[in-house]
Amino acid sequence: MVSRLKIALVAAGLAALLQPALAEPPRAVVELFTSQGCSNCPPADALLVEYAQKHDIVALSFPVNYWDYLGWKDTLAHTEFTARQKDYAHARSDRQVFTPQMIVNGKKSCIGSDRAQIENAIQMTLKGRSTLPVDVNVSEENGTVTVSVKEIAEPARREALVWVLPVLRSQTVPIERGENKGRTVTYANVVRGLKRIGEWNGGSARFEVPAETARGGADGYVVLLQTAQDDKPSVILGAAKGPGL
Repeated sequence: MVSRLKIALVAAGLAALLQPALAEPPRAVVELFTSQGCSNCPPADALLVEYAQKHDIVALSFPVNYWDYLGWKDTLAHTEFTARQKDYAHARSDRQVFTPQMIVNGKKSCIGSDRAQIENAIQMTLKGRSTLPVDVNVSEENGTVTVSVKEIAEPARREALVWVLPVLRSQTVPIERGENKGRTVTYANVVRGLKRIGEWNGGSARFEVPAETARGGADGYVVLLQTAQDDKPSVILGAAKGPGL
């Protein structure tokens, strides 16, 4: 009886220790701007696949279209993603747009295949915290996605937009022409759109969106709580992955 009691107490203690860790928000959102027509991109695409498997990272692929003229039209690219990359550059005032480019937490630009540079950028953007400053959670019931926002630390900014991004969990593309001719590349969490679902003004808040809209014809989704600077995307305060990501 005593042994069983000890086992039960140990199990309960472990569960109590594990529960906060499971509830923690991610430490980073990493956005890879990539192209099937860029010979330097496959190593970065492979690295993003690794990041997509980490529970504390929200990893996103944004295929851009400005290398299409080199001989292969990117099958996943969208002008909206190219515009997002350029808007980031304007918000940072450095005008640097290239592939593979990784944007960390909406703020720091890195070479998308440089793991050390990316990890350093994550630490710099966290500013001593272990996670993003605002807790964002998602749940689904009866065809509706509920986004719950709960502030857990004092961010520098208290106004942000709530976005839902439909994503394809994994997409493998055989490339027939251009710089990557003959290569087959696998992309993780490929964004298929950006849908604004609300505004956050600090504190706790709740937003709802149809699950069909959140997925947008893809098989998953991510939610971002992101500030704006002169109508350009800027610092990401919080994020959450939908089921299965």
